[in-house]
Amino acid sequence: MKSLRISDWVTAAATFAVLAVNLVLVDGGEGAFWPPGAWVLTAVASFVLVLRREHPWTVLVVTGAVGVAYYPAGYPDTFLSVTFVLALANLTLLVGALAGVLSTFAIVLGFVVAGRLRDTSLATDGAEIAYTSVALLGAVILGEGLRTYKAALRRAEEAERTREEEARLRATEERLRIARELHDILAHQISLINVQAGAALHRRDEEQAFTALESIKRASKETLTELRQMLGVLRQYDEEAPVVPAPSLGTLPELVSQTQVPGLTVRLEDSRDDVPLPAPVELTAYRIVQESLTNIVRHSGASEAVVRVIQTDGELVIEVTDNGTKASDPERVQRGNGLRGMRERASAVGGTVSAGPEPTGFRVRAVLPAEKGTA
Repeated sequence: MKSLRISDWVTAAATFAVLAVNLVLVDGGEGAFWPPGAWVLTAVASFVLVLRREHPWTVLVVTGAVGVAYYPAGYPDTFLSVTFVLALANLTLLVGALAGVLSTFAIVLGFVVAGRLRDTSLATDGAEIAYTSVALLGAVILGEGLRTYKAALRRAEEAERTREEEARLRATEERLRIARELHDILAHQISLINVQAGAALHRRDEEQAFTALESIKRASKETLTELRQMLGVLRQYDEEAPVVPAPSLGTLPELVSQTQVPGLTVRLEDSRDDVPLPAPVELTAYRIVQESLTNIVRHSGASEAVVRVIQTDGELVIEVTDNGTKASDPERVQRGNGLRGMRERASAVGGTVSAGPEPTGFRVRAVLPAEKGTA
């Protein structure tokens, strides 16, 4: 049994004090000399209330039995009925209205039976029976009202917790989205800049150095543009959406052109039709191609890469293959942030990504939903 609360004892003691004063004052003060049974039953009905939270049925049975024993015995007409009225309201609050209504009938029936056994007016007085029934049903209504009120409070608290959890979840998803965007933007462009600068330093050729510098300038400019766009979105609250379009499959030729670093040829095979795709799918497909090309530039040592874009009814298939032969740890590749980011992006729009080594190099394959006519 859980430890009883001080408030439970205070309630029980206060109830007994009120009933004791009532018992003493009833019938012009003669109540102090009523038989000990009246006092015992009053004490039992009062102090059993300390158990009302943990044992509502027991408390109702005890207080009801005390009432059935008290009134037909001819003891003074005190407020003892308050105890089983409280117990009944408490039972309804904790268990439900049905339990309260059934208990009301049981208590009234108990009074009638006890009245017949002792030949008192409780067995035949319709007004008294009706009064008792109405008082008990009033307790049921009170208990059900409190039950409904507490249930509404719990629902409101649960709704508030749910809103807070949803807000935290949205914040987490937004942080992940921003992290993926930053990774895709910076990893690709910085890798290209690094490769171009390395090639210029290695070859020491003035013409190629200028070509590399032009590529570096273009890549750094595009990186700054995309970063400004992202920061602009983060700073917005009620402002209008950014006018700079998000990357899409329509900008794949520029992406492929940027990846044409010394020693690497990239070819684009785009067999899509002209039907627009949903914007999230286009951005996801672009980022997957971007990350795949970044990995090729950084890790594969490939001399050739092919980007294939195939659109069928309801599906968009992206394949990026290369002929790289550099040894790599497959487990490390699977654990990398880039591949994990691809999978997260694809999953967010209902697609899948598979990646792994092949006899001729490495392949990344993404399958994304692409319902025609949606945008």
